[in-house]
Amino acid sequence: MAPDQKLREPQRVVAHFKDGRIIKGYTHDFIPPLKNFSIQSGERSDDIMEIRTTELKALFFVKSFEGNKQYVAKNTFDDAYMLDRQGLKVKVTFSDGEIMRGTTPDPGSIFRGFFVIPVDPKANNDKVYVEADSTVQIQIGSKAVT
Repeated sequence: MAPDQKLREPQRVVAHFKDGRIIKGYTHDFIPPLKNFSIQSGERSDDIMEIRTTELKALFFVKSFEGNKQYVAKNTFDDAYMLDRQGLKVKVTFSDGEIMRGTTPDPGSIFRGFFVIPVDPKANNDKVYVEADSTVQIQIGSKAVT
């Protein structure tokens, strides 16, 4: 682990894998161009798992692990929600059929994936790292609205 990685604040994440597995925990060393990162799933230091980024569908950076089961997150571009969003509008269709809309700051990224900021700021997801090969379609700009 690089010295600067030790200084990072742990981030609450939910890792969704291409094979359907889900792991909840904290990461302090997720950097998109790297092939591996770790998730601490429990309170003990030996509850740390090494994750291969290529096995992910997406990595969700969440406000809480439980979420709000009664809240239905909006998945359409609403001008009221979009005022503070920067980047290009994007619609991501995953290979499992899930559809996500949001904005992406850098759709031409050199990495194997990209970040999406969901359209609904009240939803549990703050941002999502999408592994590009877990998608079947990525629409940008006006095509992402429909």
